[in-house]
Amino acid sequence: MSLFKGMKVTFHYLSHPSTVVTQQYPENRKTLRMADRFRGQLAFVRDENGYHKCISCHTCETACPNGSIVIDDRKGATTGKNEINHFVWRFDSCTFCNMCVMVCPTAALKMLPNFESAVYDQRLLVYNLNPYAGPAAPVLLKVTDQEERKKLMEARKFYEGPVPLCGEAMPGCPAENRISPTPDSSGEKKC
Repeated sequence: MSLFKGMKVTFHYLSHPSTVVTQQYPENRKTLRMADRFRGQLAFVRDENGYHKCISCHTCETACPNGSIVIDDRKGATTGKNEINHFVWRFDSCTFCNMCVMVCPTAALKMLPNFESAVYDQRLLVYNLNPYAGPAAPVLLKVTDQEERKKLMEARKFYEGPVPLCGEAMPGCPAENRISPTPDSSGEKKC
């Protein structure tokens, strides 16, 4: 009896190919659309100017059940309040529970539908999410002079800061020393 049920399903899909739900990945990579609630790569929400909303409150870091988020902050030059320096996310240990996105008081985080993360070195899955160090969008937008805004922001790279590819050892990720031999203007060596 179950053989006939299975054959009925098979013949149905043979005669009605438009109803097939199987995705032909990777052939359909360009047209593939993930479900709206799919949880993939974590990212910062940025406004039309490219400014992030993170106020460095550490709520997402506290809510993360396995410590996949590490926030390095600093005192702001103009406000004296904490502002983000490095937002390190461990893609390799994230459980994609979405707690960080749900608890964020400023809606600064979102999950992207990116799912391809195969790499040969696990250290490539630990990186810095923020594109710049500095205050959040509401503080930057109060500054009317564009040159003053640029002074408040320091560019950050994907693999910069306390990450394994910049010389920091983490549980399960040994450090790889990519620090440049010449110090920058502050006297610190940067990667």
